[in-house]
Amino acid sequence: MHKQWSISVLKRASAFIRFYVRLKSTNARPAAPLGSRILTNPEDVFKHNMWDHVQWTEEDQEAARQKAEENSSIRLPLTEQDKFDTDASQYWDQFYEVHQDKFFKDRRWLFLEFPELLPSSAEKRRTNACLSHQEAAPEPNETVTRTSFFPGEHASFRILEVGCGVGNSVFPIVNTIKNTDSFLYCCDFSPRAIQLVKDHPDYDEAVCHAFVHDICVEAASFPFLPQSLDVILAVFVLSSIHPQRMQRVVNQLSTYLKHGGVFLFRDYGRYDFSQLRFKKGRCISDNFYTRGDGTCVYFFTKEEVHDLFSKAGLEEIQNLEDKRLQVNRGKKVVMRRVWMQSKYRKPS
Repeated sequence: MHKQWSISVLKRASAFIRFYVRLKSTNARPAAPLGSRILTNPEDVFKHNMWDHVQWTEEDQEAARQKAEENSSIRLPLTEQDKFDTDASQYWDQFYEVHQDKFFKDRRWLFLEFPELLPSSAEKRRTNACLSHQEAAPEPNETVTRTSFFPGEHASFRILEVGCGVGNSVFPIVNTIKNTDSFLYCCDFSPRAIQLVKDHPDYDEAVCHAFVHDICVEAASFPFLPQSLDVILAVFVLSSIHPQRMQRVVNQLSTYLKHGGVFLFRDYGRYDFSQLRFKKGRCISDNFYTRGDGTCVYFFTKEEVHDLFSKAGLEEIQNLEDKRLQVNRGKKVVMRRVWMQSKYRKPS
């Protein structure tokens, strides 16, 4: 048993070293939480594509608030609102039919901001958690039984990405956790997106299981047991869900975390450039809009994010508002971006 444990630790250490060497060999942005490229001289604004930790003045905040108030002053008619909720999977399926895997870039920043995705990061959490909690019995209403086989059941470190799309987070993770005792589950409610994931040359069933799943459907079952996940990752996912559904979704997902497991979240923040550019008549409810292709987006505040996860019984590790300046150097255009980045832990 000691020998097996030693081999497992060596595998994880090896994976971390490979990742670190690969990261150091690239020309990535500075490795600091939410970046460390600070604009100190306004004349330098067009020297880079992105500036970090941008401070807003009271005037900036008020101008953004007024713009959002203006573009939401005319709401989408009530008779048209329901379809964007009930037919959400169809709109996203059409999105992926048009764009395939060409719209979003791979999220190679994941491990800088979320090192919890690395198997080695789980060791400290696991030593502080009760072993009896790690493979707890299913809830009484669960259809999966403890004797059932499920993909990744023998892995000691399990990750779930919800709303994985075409794999822009999946494959950076898969290529990092290979040759470790880890397993990645990834789901999306778009069948077309999941098929694109499975058709990807890096898709490997030995370390990954992709499946179609709508996280808004409470009765839908997952291919793993409750309290069996070390990490849940939700990147630009919850914002696409109607605000009235969000709390139930986070509550249910949290039941699948082990004690000591973490929920990693990144999404749109209030008054992001993409919110302020909406035209009148696209707003469904406060800070919730539908795009021209039928997909929807919500813009969060720190307080809303905290309430969402704390009401699900999770403890705050990090809850940040990430304000940046995005620059189009060719067109000489500057855009104020606002994202939320949070980490919440299930108590041990």
